[in-house]
Amino acid sequence: MTKNPHTLAHRTLGTEGLEVGAIGLGTMGLTMAYGAPADEAAAIATIHRAYESGVTLFDTAELYGMGTGSNEQLVGRAVRGFRDEVVLATKFGFDLTDPEQVGVALDSRPEHIREVAHASLRHLGTDVLDVLYQHRVDPDVPIEDVAGTVGELVAEGKVRFFGLSEAGPDVIRRAHAEHPVSVVQTEYSVFERAVEADVLPALRELGIGFVPYSPLGRGFLTSDVKPAAEYAEDDMRRWDDRWQPGNYEANLEAVRRLIGLAASKGVAVTQLALAWLLAQGDDVVPIPGTRSPHRVEENVAAAAVELTPADLAEIASTLPHGAAGSRYPAAMMPSWETAAR
Repeated sequence: MTKNPHTLAHRTLGTEGLEVGAIGLGTMGLTMAYGAPADEAAAIATIHRAYESGVTLFDTAELYGMGTGSNEQLVGRAVRGFRDEVVLATKFGFDLTDPEQVGVALDSRPEHIREVAHASLRHLGTDVLDVLYQHRVDPDVPIEDVAGTVGELVAEGKVRFFGLSEAGPDVIRRAHAEHPVSVVQTEYSVFERAVEADVLPALRELGIGFVPYSPLGRGFLTSDVKPAAEYAEDDMRRWDDRWQPGNYEANLEAVRRLIGLAASKGVAVTQLALAWLLAQGDDVVPIPGTRSPHRVEENVAAAAVELTPADLAEIASTLPHGAAGSRYPAAMMPSWETAAR
């Protein structure tokens, strides 16, 4: 397997030395949320093409296998030939014992963190987890206990870097005081701008890197989008608020404007959206997900797209407050954002 000689520029996240390519790969969609799981051969081909294109950050989670480890195992098999050249990030923090509560019930008790971390090591087939995130803040467990437990795993050589996902400024500061937080992962795109008010300023204040997930609006920031009813029953876009009547039409019109700007620059709208994110700071590394090797190449090429100040202003003004519709149902909305509202 040969890497692209025109490899991605690297960015450093946090102050602990975490270095990754400027665009990563989110793997959730390979096994859940967007219809039936991808064919394993195709999924592995996508991960291989990402590596060949210069991607070094591969993002998975216990949740993405619904507790079975299937997503982590898939990623582990795919990177086996180049494990030491890439960064594997995974997450803990959910109670997956009740299928009816998947994605809602939380568990960040220290003993559960250790249980999940050891399972992730087995599933990924590795001796160390490069990044271990708390997937969602657990209000029943002090964040100091969470950070301290991950810090112990770092001291034991089982984890290299500590991350948080969907955490607010207060939690981030308290965690960072207990053990250095290298990265925070939260949804961020032209569609979703909430982090700009308080989260991003806190990260810059503390020197913590930022990893935007869903940087393409779960597929809305592409030229291939359709109404909610046309997606499969097991595709989250069928119930996503941004795809519902009224919101869908408003968001589609905004994307059409972005497609026009992208066309004037000779790039795809996905590349425009990713280039806009990269331009928000050298401490930003988006992790678009895809099941297509071709889309991986297209996404990685966004790192070479140059946007003028006028371009950036036009993109931001197209959706000054983000997309129409909520990004999650109320029960799934992270606590920091609920408080901010």
